[in-house]
Amino acid sequence: MAEIDIRDSRAKGRLEAYEDGAVVGAIDYTVLEAAPGALIAVHTVVEEGQEGKGIAGALVREFYAMAGREGVPVVPLCPYAARWAQRHPDEAPAATPETVAAAEEQVKSDPRFR
Repeated sequence: MAEIDIRDSRAKGRLEAYEDGAVVGAIDYTVLEAAPGALIAVHTVVEEGQEGKGIAGALVREFYAMAGREGVPVVPLCPYAARWAQRHPDEAPAATPETVAAAEEQVKSDPRFR
């Protein structure tokens, strides 16, 4: 397997995984505007034919690491990210219920995620 390169494109709201220069997976996300802030994982996708290589897990792991570097929690609204967080509690601290509720409201009102 070629090396996976993960890059944050904050302007697009995408954390993208590249292999040999091509996007092979991504997390679509947004930033919670309300204090204390959070990174909200909305959708994780791996391109057809790229499944089973650990790409989605690598993306979610990096997403949590990115949030940690920024000092904000992750709200995993994406089912894959939520399952990953349950399996890796040491790497995926839970956001407060208030933060989760604020994130859900923000995503509901965001036309990009309808």
